Amino acid sequence: MLNVVPGLGATAGKSIALHMDVDMIAFTGSGAVGKLLMQYSGQSNLKRVSLELGGKSPQIIFADCPDLNAAAVQAAWNIFFNQGEVCTAASRLLVQEDIADAFTESLLRAARKVSPGDPLEPRTNFGAMVSKAQMNTALRYIHTAKTEGNALKLGGNQTRVDTGGFYVEPTVFADVSPEHTLAREEVFGPVLAVTKFKTADDAFRMANDTVYGLAAGLWTKDLTLAHQAARKLRAGLVWINGWDSCDITMPFGGFKQSGFGRDRSLHALHKYADLKSVSITI
Repeated sequence: MLNVVPGLGATAGKSIALHMDVDMIAFTGSGAVGKLLMQYSGQSNLKRVSLELGGKSPQIIFADCPDLNAAAVQAAWNIFFNQGEVCTAASRLLVQEDIADAFTESLLRAARKVSPGDPLEPRTNFGAMVSKAQMNTALRYIHTAKTEGNALKLGGNQTRVDTGGFYVEPTVFADVSPEHTLAREEVFGPVLAVTKFKTADDAFRMANDTVYGLAAGLWTKDLTLAHQAARKLRAGLVWINGWDSCDITMPFGGFKQSGFGRDRSLHALHKYADLKSVSITI
């Protein structure tokens, strides 16, 4: 078995995957490389592949959210943490119409406190992106969102250019339609798409309308609605009244093109094991 680190290139991935003495690959990274590893597996010894790939994770704010201010602060950090370069980043924010305008204002107040800075400074809570290429990817998505008519509410530019670092401002777009690029494709950067919804069924439909299925979350004080959402959301991780609130005992992994196989918990051991049946006739 081989654990493959994120950032693996296609050429290196092919070299590893074609080795006949490798029985399994556990890969964390992009969907494009994950698909290649599956192809290479079939070309070699049919080695197993476990994939933890990307996401376009929705966070749903219902009108009865128990703490709108806390939800707004978390909604900001759930996308801007680590400059948005997190597979479970809450990059889609679905807000019920009754509270959408007021909640978006609270979100923007929280987001304005996220200031890009030198990552070597202890006070910095938002640093540079990992590479120039990834910065340009984020800027390209921002440009696309503007051309598609999404309402830019915050950020949208490269910043701290004089430092030579790859900084992108925390960026928020409102009135993002589910059909728009920003609602469908993973940016892997600090760009948030805010979309309004009317009913719970609308929210579930929008949340599931994606090729990904890694994480999802919701805020409500209605326990019945929370259980209904947990059943209907097509995601390997569902968080209620919080985000990323799990530990080593809980399985981690996704549905659909977010991959398959689980990390953490006892379930993670299953992907490394083969089952053998032994029958003795006396």
